Amino acid sequence: MRIELLDEAEKDLLEAYHFYEKQTPSLGHYFLDTLFSEIDSLLLYAGIHAETNGYHRMLSRRFPYAVYYRMTKNRVQVYAVLDCRKSPKRTQRRLRMK
Repeated sequence: MRIELLDEAEKDLLEAYHFYEKQTPSLGHYFLDTLFSEIDSLLLYAGIHAETNGYHRMLSRRFPYAVYYRMTKNRVQVYAVLDCRKSPKRTQRRLRMK
């Protein structure tokens, strides 16, 4: 199995990186390290997370973010990495775009 990070998910991570880097220098790097580690864990744990809006949703342990993904036979596709503090309607709209 392999993990595929789609362009929109990469944009989400980059946007969050810049947000956290503005808060405290190097916090953005810590954010990326944490989220990439959690995304890599999908190699073992993909499919165990609850489904919402047609996607599996994995919550980050350290940051208020959720990773939305779908599974196929041989891969895990990460569609979005979204801030849980934002409006649920915004999240629904974003996930309908896919």
